[in-house]
Amino acid sequence: MVGREKFDADLNLVQSLLLDLSNTAIDTLDNSMNYLFEKDIEGALSILDSDEQINRMEEEVNDRVILLIAKQQPVATDLRRLMVLVKIAADMERIGDYACNIAKETIRIGKDEHIEPIVLLDEMRNKTIIMLRQVLDAFTTQNIEEAKNIAKLDDEVDEMYGHIIRTLLTAGINNPALLSQVTQLSFVCRYLERSADHATNIAERLLYLLKGKHYELNN
Repeated sequence: MVGREKFDADLNLVQSLLLDLSNTAIDTLDNSMNYLFEKDIEGALSILDSDEQINRMEEEVNDRVILLIAKQQPVATDLRRLMVLVKIAADMERIGDYACNIAKETIRIGKDEHIEPIVLLDEMRNKTIIMLRQVLDAFTTQNIEEAKNIAKLDDEVDEMYGHIIRTLLTAGINNPALLSQVTQLSFVCRYLERSADHATNIAERLLYLLKGKHYELNN
């Protein structure tokens, strides 16, 4: 196998590993919310156990990129793609961390009866998961328009975030006995909002990869 063919094969392997990491992180976030709604403590504990796996997957992507740079000395466009792969891997690892944080809040809430505003989190979860899967599809297909649409979805998630936080705070003011769960669900809301921000980050990285310049989709 000649040098360019070997590089392309190794690059495709790294991209495949990144997709595995991404799908695992997104599934973990989705499952963490399911366990919250179901008051499934054992399920939440399994989310905590999955964190090490996601960390290892990110490390493998990083290690393979470093080897490619060291052995192949890629040209500028290839180097840009490798750097984007590393940054997207970091975004996805962070989403795995948010899933663990949600699992911890689930464990803290335990079997207590959920307060009414929790139902609003399901819509926010769905929108966030749609964003993450869409941006992953945009990266796979190199679809610029799909990547640009992520900013609109992020605005919708931000609006949901503000509405849910206000609703939770009102519930806590009206019934101080609920403040503990209000706090925990506010954190969950924040973790979803941050996960959506990482989807936007990935969309910006794809635009940088394809256009060669930086874009800020949130502005």
